[in-house]
Amino acid sequence: MLRVIDTETCGLQGGIVEIASVDIVDGTITNPMSHLVRPDRPISHQAMTIHRITEEMVANQPWIEEVVPHYQGSRWYVAHNASFDRRVLPEMHGEWICTMKLARRLWPGIKYSNMALYKSRRLSVETPAGLHQHRALYDCYITAALLLDIIRESGWTPEQMLDITGRPGLITTFSFGKYRGKSVEEVAQKDPGYLRWLNNNLTSMSPELRLTLRHWLGE
Repeated sequence: MLRVIDTETCGLQGGIVEIASVDIVDGTITNPMSHLVRPDRPISHQAMTIHRITEEMVANQPWIEEVVPHYQGSRWYVAHNASFDRRVLPEMHGEWICTMKLARRLWPGIKYSNMALYKSRRLSVETPAGLHQHRALYDCYITAALLLDIIRESGWTPEQMLDITGRPGLITTFSFGKYRGKSVEEVAQKDPGYLRWLNNNLTSMSPELRLTLRHWLGE
């Protein structure tokens, strides 16, 4: 059993306002759960615009420590950008698999939000009525459909997916230098010499950047 989990928060620093999960058992999405959560800080305007969860909706809800036992007990937790959900949640006592890292390994050079992947892979899943993108349970169904697609395409076991999650991932966009904001794939096609220069001259680089340069240079 793989438990797909998602959180909505007060902002990038955390403060959970909603948690949800679905289980994947024998290739079937089952056991949906969701709870609104009283956060430990104010909800930022930017976050509220995205998930549309208001202060009034969570004012009288239980704290995350009260509801998280419903979600614990799985050996495997799966999330899109799992490092974020893992960081904001209490200890879950299981291994974490990241569908974003799996997608980057399986399909390099595309957009990696869960909805972008859902659309580009032409997936289809029945989502709960009355919910929308960026509500936790809705996003769980999208991520679960993506996970099932990844498993069908790759044949990876949970152990293999865990191993890939633990490795550095490919960088898709430069955050520095003369190509800041540009796609690494685009630069690799138009100016591969720049990638070779970086690879040969940067004395200190992240594991992700090193892996990305080697990937696009064919090393």
